[in-house]
Amino acid sequence: MITPEEKFADAKKQLSLPPIVVICGSNRFKAAMAEADLRETKAGRIVVKPGFDLKSPHALWSDPVEAQALKGRLDELHRAKIRLADEVLVVGDYIGDSTRGEIAYARSLGRPVRFTHPEVDPDS
Repeated sequence: MITPEEKFADAKKQLSLPPIVVICGSNRFKAAMAEADLRETKAGRIVVKPGFDLKSPHALWSDPVEAQALKGRLDELHRAKIRLADEVLVVGDYIGDSTRGEIAYARSLGRPVRFTHPEVDPDS
């Protein structure tokens, strides 16, 4: 029996999609994420990354209760991006709890994980 993951991988091949890389890391590295996006795109990869930073003020998450609920939804959305991707690129020289969880999740799915700063790999 073919798994949904195998069907999805086959569909990406049939569509001749280039590799998809998801960028992970602390939002404090927003500029480095933008640079990584540029380099990965130039290399011919489709790039997905965090959409925005909840720590930056905005009317959409000014209510603390809504901000907390939104954080949970964004965490689930980012895990979906990891499932979509062929590999993960972790940006920055610091790994917090959220990024550590994303790395563990990606590895549990068998996704390769690259680091802009390999010394911060929690499994090395």
